Amino acid sequence: MSGIPANPRQLLLAAFEAAVGAADPLKVLAAHLPAPERRTGGRTVAVGAGKAAASMALAVEQHWPAQADLSGLVVTRYAHGLPCRRIEVLEAGHPVPDAAGAQAAERILAMAGGLSSQDLLLVLVSGGGSSLLSLPVAGVPMADLKQVTQGLLASGAPIQEMNIVRKHLSRIQGGRLAQVTPARVLALVVSDVAGDDLSAIASGPCAPDPSTYRDALEVLRRWNVTAPPSVADQLLRGAQGLVDETPKPGDPLFERVEHRMIATARGSLLAAARVFESAGIRAVVLGDTITGEARDVAQVLGAISREIAGHDSPFSRPVALLSGGECTVTLRGQGRGGRCSEFLLALARELAGVPGAWALAADTDGIDGIEDNAGALLTPDTLARAGAAGLDARRRLDDNDGHGFFSALGDLVVTGPTRTNVNDFRAILLLPQ
Repeated sequence: MSGIPANPRQLLLAAFEAAVGAADPLKVLAAHLPAPERRTGGRTVAVGAGKAAASMALAVEQHWPAQADLSGLVVTRYAHGLPCRRIEVLEAGHPVPDAAGAQAAERILAMAGGLSSQDLLLVLVSGGGSSLLSLPVAGVPMADLKQVTQGLLASGAPIQEMNIVRKHLSRIQGGRLAQVTPARVLALVVSDVAGDDLSAIASGPCAPDPSTYRDALEVLRRWNVTAPPSVADQLLRGAQGLVDETPKPGDPLFERVEHRMIATARGSLLAAARVFESAGIRAVVLGDTITGEARDVAQVLGAISREIAGHDSPFSRPVALLSGGECTVTLRGQGRGGRCSEFLLALARELAGVPGAWALAADTDGIDGIEDNAGALLTPDTLARAGAAGLDARRRLDDNDGHGFFSALGDLVVTGPTRTNVNDFRAILLLPQ
């Protein structure tokens, strides 16, 4: 291995680009479609929701025989749509649900319910679907669903736990989409969940749900989220057995349901690793399920990085440490910044004084939280440049203002919507001095 790349910044960006490309439905979906002989019998209706929904729908259209029946509807985040001819693409609110998403979900539910056992329901599932496919149960107004969603987002609750609550307030998630249709179901999935748990991705519209109403109540209690009266009543009635549970593992209805995972965080990390290795730098995938508070994850990865920089142990430099998984941020301040910029700002403080330390953290969907950037870059002189510009890293971190910090330095990573999502991408590049 050679050692020092000519342009570490460009190398990190190329690795991130490779990670996103490995999860691009336009590149990977076709191999997972049903065999040609199974495409011509009965009707095929494609439905779906998520940040990748439009690109998944377009990929289906590009590889579906012109003579074979195909129609449907998918819903994606605002500004994430793409022009399709046979599958309608709608846009709705994310991460907080809105009426447009509820209307789209109601239409999807009606389409699925109108099929027969001779038909195929092709379900395109990706991260973001929990919000975009929100159709609250009777008695829970959309305003109340928004309120509890905002409370969960601000609490720092992990996505899996948030989705336990969402599934038990939904008419379509937690396996209920599969429950409503007699058709064969093939779900193609882009995973944005640590461990690729099908019941958690987009709140599992076609997957059995092992969680319960009691679990949902416990999530609200654990994260100190006050539910509106309609939400509390729905969950309490469910816990008392007065409301039907979501369909569970072992339910015979899932015998006609198949899931195919088309893109995962691990696949993207391996694609990024190949970029570093082609440059003569060892790449170590630490894991694709590294979760927790963003600043806590930074503390752990920073400690590993200091050990390498100081002792060439457990790995010698040059080395790239790669990880994935969705961090969380507990809001403490009023600043602008998603979980990736929060992680990177915390990492900057952890790596203060470590020579040859570069890093990139970005969300593979191109949007860090609710901002216009995917993430940011860390350079060996980040803190020095920040000091010269009058930026206090600790104060910005206390205010959850990673976006403002890296924007002022010109170190934001801006890609625009990637129309996919396999969670956060983190790369720490440690070079010899």
